[in-house]
Amino acid sequence: MNEHISTRVDSPHAPVHAGSGDLYVTMGAQLQDPDRPTFRRLADDHLGWLRKVLVAPAGMGAARHMLTDTGTVILDGPPGSGRTSVSRVLLREYDQGTGVFHELLPDEQDELSLSNPALVGTGDQLLLDLSAATAVQWAAARADLSALRKAVHEQHAHLVVVMPYGHPLDPDLQHYRINIDPPDGLEVFRRHLRFHGVAYEPDPTVTAFLAESRPMREIADFADLVRRAREAAAGEGFAQWCTTARKARDDRRAETARLVAELREGPQRALLITVAMLHGAHADVIHRAAQLLLLTLKFPPDEQSVLEGKDLAERLAEIPAGTGPDGHVRFTELDYDAAVRAHFWDHMPDLRQPMGTWVAHTVESDDPNVTRALRDSLVARLAEQYLRTGRGERLASLAEDWSTTTRTTSQARLEAAVHALTCGLNDPAHGRNFRHWIYLWCAQRQLRGEFAQVLVQVCADVIAASHPDQALFRLYHLARREQGTTRALQALCDLVATSSRLRRRLLDRLARSPFSAAELRIFLSACDPVPLTAPHDNGSTLIEENGARESLTIGWRAVLNDLSHAEWHSYAERWLHSAAELGHRGDPLLDLLVAAADRCGGHRGTAFAELYASARAAERAAPHSAARATATTDLLLQKISTAQDLGPSAAPLSTASPGGTAP
Repeated sequence: MNEHISTRVDSPHAPVHAGSGDLYVTMGAQLQDPDRPTFRRLADDHLGWLRKVLVAPAGMGAARHMLTDTGTVILDGPPGSGRTSVSRVLLREYDQGTGVFHELLPDEQDELSLSNPALVGTGDQLLLDLSAATAVQWAAARADLSALRKAVHEQHAHLVVVMPYGHPLDPDLQHYRINIDPPDGLEVFRRHLRFHGVAYEPDPTVTAFLAESRPMREIADFADLVRRAREAAAGEGFAQWCTTARKARDDRRAETARLVAELREGPQRALLITVAMLHGAHADVIHRAAQLLLLTLKFPPDEQSVLEGKDLAERLAEIPAGTGPDGHVRFTELDYDAAVRAHFWDHMPDLRQPMGTWVAHTVESDDPNVTRALRDSLVARLAEQYLRTGRGERLASLAEDWSTTTRTTSQARLEAAVHALTCGLNDPAHGRNFRHWIYLWCAQRQLRGEFAQVLVQVCADVIAASHPDQALFRLYHLARREQGTTRALQALCDLVATSSRLRRRLLDRLARSPFSAAELRIFLSACDPVPLTAPHDNGSTLIEENGARESLTIGWRAVLNDLSHAEWHSYAERWLHSAAELGHRGDPLLDLLVAAADRCGGHRGTAFAELYASARAAERAAPHSAARATATTDLLLQKISTAQDLGPSAAPLSTASPGGTAP
């Protein structure tokens, strides 16, 4: 069936009361900041940046035509050719405002098989990046590609596959294969410089750097180093910036080890670590943070008078660093901070645990110079060391610890926990593990402190940006377990509002659940009649699909059986108002409610009576004409009578009340 699903996105910034019962609003540290862009927005910004700096490699034009003509393209090419960047840019070009972007991960938890048509929604942009797949993984994916392509074609979606270089491709798929050759390295370098606002000049250092065949990422990083060299050394020319950038790429392990060996005093090393971790921060921040590090390490306080000791300028010169005209502290050598961080992390392992404590306290500073950007960079630099040395699980545990202190956790500390998990999720080598650990937290583990709201934001803004299906199920587990708040439920509803395919998957998952009280609450929030009755481009609606209709019927049957009339009346009222507004197109809403009541077994008569009572009450609150509401009530009664084989008689129920008996 061809489906063109229109998309509706709702983004409330406060709790919404959608029914009867209590509304819980938790006061205290809140992560929602309307002035701060969500990670989803930042992901969009990254794609926009990628499109600006990408130099189209040979084959990109052919790939674009193939994707336009068939909806599918398979990209081949050597590592470092830019094929992954090309895949994302191509999919961005086909974002038509319907569907969502999502990266397919067939081997991960909660992901459907590539052959399952439920994986594809109308207008979706799908990326299957198998550039690092093993021969076994590639063979399994190839077996399902034909079925996946069929679903993509039927849903008017677009699929880009990045295949592993040098691996075989089946004859029936060769037509979709486009080879991507690396673009000219100098043109890539100049494009990145232009984006940074740096004018290119012919230079032997650049020529020597590009003489070797390099991945596109290395060239982009070198251009960024040139940009940073310019910013750190105003007044020097392009040639010197390039020389400085090339030197920054050299291995500085021996140089850093010699410096640390020369600095024997604790305060000297504390200052060195602080400058490395807070590189570019204001001198006041550096001074206080270095003192805080000594305190965290329980270093004996200095009994010397303030006037007798070395001032900050003298101490910085020893490490070597200095304060610029703006009052901010930097090392005199470009990228020296990265070498210092790596040295202490690798050679003083006893510092690792205290460093996590120190970072948590530092981000909570009330110094106006400790900006949000500085806090984020500090957390990212700490996370870099955990990830670089393969300690992703320790980083995940640290984020949990930051969120579960015994006292009230500050917003800054919660934001630090979010950012730490984000660094892990965005790391190519560790992202999969972080998604797995987050799943275990959401679905199985007892959450302490404010960690649940950290997970809500990470799922809604980070995981949902590229893996919405995984975000869906993690938020579902958080929503069914949360107490005293509706943050996870609201985030879940916001997510399914972006895609009918995601709403369909949630309804299917709920229909297979035991329908606890929490799951019934999720169901009532997810079965909003407006998106269920919004016509696709082919005229059909979600409520008319067999699978979705069955899931909705099962859910409503559980609601009518297990909840009191007062608990579900407002939701039924919304369905009845929508049915009245839609006219004959609202009949499926009434049919489904009656079918659900008809399955209520011994509670069947009461369910019919309560539905009718809701219809009568809905007439008085109808937002449209009273005549329409009355007609809807009469039609509902006819359908109830038909279900009971009583014929079209409305009189017996005209005075029915909740708990009464249907004729």
